[in-house]
Amino acid sequence: MNADAESDTMMCCAACGTPEVDDIKLKDCSACKLVRYCGVKCQRDHRPQHKRACKQQAAELRDVILFKQPERSHLGDCPICCLPLPIDATESTMMSCCCKKICNGCEYANQIRERDEKLDHTCPFCRHPVP
Repeated sequence: MNADAESDTMMCCAACGTPEVDDIKLKDCSACKLVRYCGVKCQRDHRPQHKRACKQQAAELRDVILFKQPERSHLGDCPICCLPLPIDATESTMMSCCCKKICNGCEYANQIRERDEKLDHTCPFCRHPVP
């Protein structure tokens, strides 16, 4: 069961069983988001029972966030950084020398590299002089 589905079904404090009502707002465990507590005292009291499952779920959530791939666009990926090209055409540049579409981030990084190393302006992909 994923964390969102389980936290939706758990509408009472994991330690004392107090239900969530208008005047009592439960807060999710900040690490795993699996259980909810009515206060810090209940969270501290329940920690020994919850510690192992919490660490495991937190590690799984970290892996999901770490390895999540960005959404793809129909424009493909930047050939330098391999990130999806933005849908907004003003945020990428078509290089006339090699006909590659480069994201503005890679174009900007190339400009900084050229400025710092005092180089002539070249294509970030093929390194040919830009016409």
